[in-house]
Amino acid sequence: MRILLIEDEHRVAEIIASALREGPRYAVDIATDGRTGSNLAQDGVYDLIVLDLMLPGLNGLDVLRSIRSRGDRTPVLILTARAEKESVIELLNAGADDYLGKPYDLGELIARIKALIRRGKGAASPVFTVRDLELNTLEMTVKRSGNLVDLSPMEYRILEYLIHNPRAVISKQQLLEHLYDYNWERHSNVIEAHISNLRRKLNAESDGSYIMTLRGRGYRLVQFKNEMEQ
Repeated sequence: MRILLIEDEHRVAEIIASALREGPRYAVDIATDGRTGSNLAQDGVYDLIVLDLMLPGLNGLDVLRSIRSRGDRTPVLILTARAEKESVIELLNAGADDYLGKPYDLGELIARIKALIRRGKGAASPVFTVRDLELNTLEMTVKRSGNLVDLSPMEYRILEYLIHNPRAVISKQQLLEHLYDYNWERHSNVIEAHISNLRRKLNAESDGSYIMTLRGRGYRLVQFKNEMEQ
């Protein structure tokens, strides 16, 4: 999943981003002022926005209002030192999905981020099951028929994104936008290579396929085995 982090304290932003990027987790873009963050949010390619309330240029509340005024329903988690009841009510009324008071525990922040992303995708449980595949977003593991499948970080993230969008056809461009931040060079053949490796690992000792290619359109998760025969 791809996250926009709007935080003006550079060291804090880097600590949060490093924790989120660790392992097969998230692509993270950082903005250190409100106006830049608001402009990045307009791209509409984020699965979650983490927004500090006290920002230079444009404060967090104004950024939040700007995001919601465009009809953007991306989940927003507010980081704030103002935890009094009136401030929290104002944030929630402006469209915040959750808030975390400062100082906060990094582990709790990451847990809330995961929960908001699941909620935004319409999933209450961290475990997703497709046929004999089981993906656990808390443990970040994939099992097939109860056996652990050893995936690379990017292979895991591609599978997680497809599972979060089970009936949708996902183009290579969508995968590039959601799985890479702005610091990466984007080449479509990279996605093809990861998809090929992912298919090989998932289909080992199996007579079914899990990822369908629709020529010129993209990829779709195969939820039922007979879909491949249609």
